[in-house]
Amino acid sequence: MLRTLDDAGDLRSKAVIVRCDLNVPLSNSQITDDGRIRASLETINRLVGAGAKVILASHLGRPKEREVELSLAPVATRLQELLGKDVKFSPECTGDLAQALTSSLKDGEVALLENLRFDAAETSSDPQQRAAFARELATMADIMVSDGFGVVHRKQASVYELAGLLPSCAGLLVEAELKVLDRLTTTPSRPYTVVLGGSKVSDKLAVIGHLLPKVDRLAIGGGMVFTVLKAMGHNVGKSLLEEDQVETTRDLLKQAADLGVQIILPTDIEIASSFSAEATHKTVQADAIEESELGAEVLGLDIGPESAKIFAEAVASSKTVFWNGPMGVFEFPNFAHGTKVVAEALTQVNGLSVVGGGDSAAAVRALGFDEASFGHISTGGGASLEYLEGKTLPGLEVLND
Repeated sequence: MLRTLDDAGDLRSKAVIVRCDLNVPLSNSQITDDGRIRASLETINRLVGAGAKVILASHLGRPKEREVELSLAPVATRLQELLGKDVKFSPECTGDLAQALTSSLKDGEVALLENLRFDAAETSSDPQQRAAFARELATMADIMVSDGFGVVHRKQASVYELAGLLPSCAGLLVEAELKVLDRLTTTPSRPYTVVLGGSKVSDKLAVIGHLLPKVDRLAIGGGMVFTVLKAMGHNVGKSLLEEDQVETTRDLLKQAADLGVQIILPTDIEIASSFSAEATHKTVQADAIEESELGAEVLGLDIGPESAKIFAEAVASSKTVFWNGPMGVFEFPNFAHGTKVVAEALTQVNGLSVVGGGDSAAAVRALGFDEASFGHISTGGGASLEYLEGKTLPGLEVLND
């Protein structure tokens, strides 16, 4: 049974360290998408309202050492704006400065520690190094709240070892994510459609295998579709292709057919002469990618307009939809159409529509959609997929009684 904030008791005057996922994209120290920060606000506000001394901890990027451009300082500034209250910032995640700042907090005040990954022990493969770092973090707090859903599939010091050292529970964000994922795996309303995109089929094979017996339709787009098309005997030019996954993909298609799952594949593809926003591009049939006047050296960078319409009809007519991975290179306007049409269809679902984190979540925001139009936008792409694969997630296991 997962421990939640409701089990935490009276938090007034307690120092509560919250493992958030504030791993936002930055450009020249400017936050380009604050979705993960906003997703953390409900738990932070609950703790502030309860009179806790709130210590926020997170990673940002994958620094090998202290990197100024991966400081959480801009996140502290944005948090302050969103919370409408002062957020104190520690330039260290542990040590004397962090101890002094956190010990000075008054009830209802908030502090943010510097990027946890500036200390290599956070992500060390050595459990003893992780445990030592977790002990340093634990000295600052009475209670730990795990609310970084995007990292619960990682055995990292602030996610796993810290939760074992202090009384710990899941935050409101983690609780909400799990409720949605449980609906997808145990009680989905039908028709149930899964739409998968992104670059590599190998990243999604396990989740496809686990979900196939549960779903009615599986639509595949994005870069991963070219391995599927190759498995069906079609040439794909210079498109993204995992040759070593072709045979496995064939087996998967056969498994889907045996289960009676409808596989929806693009009938047309938007091809380009090069990987560039300004590249010459053309719509061709999915079985004739190499046969246009652009030649055989082309790349598929989006599903075509006919395919987008077919995908959208399948989505909009479903009662449950899980979407993970864009349909094309949505960062290039000429190749964003498929992703935009699928996203638009998710807003029309009369039931549960789930955007499965990562690039899909970034796409709906970048393309200007109102987040409230979707049933749920996950903050953890990798964690969502591993949960849907049926894997045990260490950051959740440690929160179970």
